[in-house]
Amino acid sequence: MKLKQLLSLFTACTLLAASALTLTGCGSSSSSGENGVINIYTWTEYIPDSVIKDFEKETGIKVNMSTFSSNEDMLAKVKSEEEGAFDIIQPSDYMIEQMASQGMLEKIDTSKLTNLSNIDAQYLNPSYDPGNQYSVPYLGGVEAMAVNTAMISDEIVSYSDLFDPKYTNQIVLLDDFRAVIGMTARSLGYSMSTSDPAELDEIKAKLLSLKPNVKLYDSDSPKSALISGECSLASVWSAEVALAMDEVSTIKVVYPEEGAYLFMDNWAIPKGAKNVDGAMQFIDYMLDAEHMSKVLEEFPYLCPNGAAIKLMGSDYAANQAKNPPAEVIEKGEYIKNLDNDTLAVYDQMWTELKK
Repeated sequence: MKLKQLLSLFTACTLLAASALTLTGCGSSSSSGENGVINIYTWTEYIPDSVIKDFEKETGIKVNMSTFSSNEDMLAKVKSEEEGAFDIIQPSDYMIEQMASQGMLEKIDTSKLTNLSNIDAQYLNPSYDPGNQYSVPYLGGVEAMAVNTAMISDEIVSYSDLFDPKYTNQIVLLDDFRAVIGMTARSLGYSMSTSDPAELDEIKAKLLSLKPNVKLYDSDSPKSALISGECSLASVWSAEVALAMDEVSTIKVVYPEEGAYLFMDNWAIPKGAKNVDGAMQFIDYMLDAEHMSKVLEEFPYLCPNGAAIKLMGSDYAANQAKNPPAEVIEKGEYIKNLDNDTLAVYDQMWTELKK
């Protein structure tokens, strides 16, 4: 009898342990900490530490954050990690479409986002994610040019101007092949996502002519080279130009007359995320106008959150580097997914440019 009781007790404990493992292994919450942990994979210099700390204090959810510098790096990392390594990722427009088509994203129940109404209607239901099934817009921007007028007396008005041999070793570019090749395509009047072989040959020839002018490639903090005077010209994100302008009065922003590269970065939840509930809490927290205004104070990118823009005041709204004009957005171009054969051509161009 005693043996049977021991066996029964052992069986009960085993079932209880298995039940606990099943509960903690589900995709809706994390078992670490009172209210769980969320693991976020985001762009470099994009979410202020103060906002993260405020979220942790308010919700009791611990945030672990790691960063990337390009969509392609992010995609490779997510694919290489075990499913569930991240609860939130931050793909750009075309990458949302690509990852969704590969079954890499969870669908988002937008009815649970109480602050979604703060996003202006023009940024909802995008072509890359109809109905916002997989994404919520965060920040976007424009590939603008920066000119230090104390070092450059010429009038710079277009992407084409950056290819002038007189600017040897003076330019900082984004370390982003879609942005740089896209800029080159646009300077020739072509789509930033062209797959036409003849156009690609022409783009490659012009792209390689840019090599002597490039001082460095930097997607993490290209403003640093402008502020230090290491570079007098740039083709970088408009927010980086805005931050450089705050430091150096002779730096100005120029939006290319050909029409600029546009992007929108989004919150997304990768397939198999361990803490979906915590991820949704974080996304909704970041949609709050007051919280988003704190982001804009440090990282003045194109903001789809109209309520946050109102809180920033008229000076912010009137700053063309921090709040790109509507006509710039209308004239610009979002890049699109490319097929593997075309991507291979772009990759080869990029390799030859940087070697």
